Order: sequence, then C-alpha cells, then structure tokens
Amino acid sequence: MFSKVRVCAAQWSNESPSGAFKRQNGLAQQDGGASPRQVPIWEKSNLTLEEAAAYSGIGINKLREMSDSKDCTFVLWNGTKRLLKRRRLDEHLDRLFSI
Repeated sequence: MFSKVRVCAAQWSNESPSGAFKRQNGLAQQDGGASPRQVPIWEKSNLTLEEAAAYSGIGINKLREMSDSKDCTFVLWNGTKRLLKRRRLDEHLDRLFSI
C-alpha cells in the first residue's frame, strides 16, 4: 500500500545538506551562522535616545531637551529619527562637567 518515504534531515532543520547555516528566510548569514551580532554601546557611532541614556546616565527627556536646539553638534536626524553621535556627545559632556 503506502511505502515509507525517507526525508532528508536537513529539510527539517536550519542546516543545508552542505552543512552551512541558513536563516528561516533562506538567506545565509554573513558571519557564518552565529547569533545576531550585538554591538556594545561604547563601540557604536550613533546612539538612540535610550542607548545614550544608558551610556551617559542622563535621562531620556534631558537628552531630548539638549538635542532639540538648532545648534546642537551631537544630534543626527534621519527623517524624524533622532540619533546622538557618541563621540560628540562625550565631548559635549566633558565640556559641561569640566567647569
């Protein structure tokens, strides 16, 4: 009647027959299949308000207030998204607290 069908184990896993890792959408990861890369905050060039608050110890609302001015040198606008330039933020905070 029905014969048993043998299915390759690679079809049921994220591993291809060659042994290379594949993502769920079928695209191979560039780093050889390791988990998604998490860049430490102190290595990032641009930070979100949340990341900058965690990095600097200054509240999100205060950072938003500081970066709202037109002459702010450490803000980068991408449309309506606000990113803070980490190095320039460091320089700005150094000037503020060196007094």
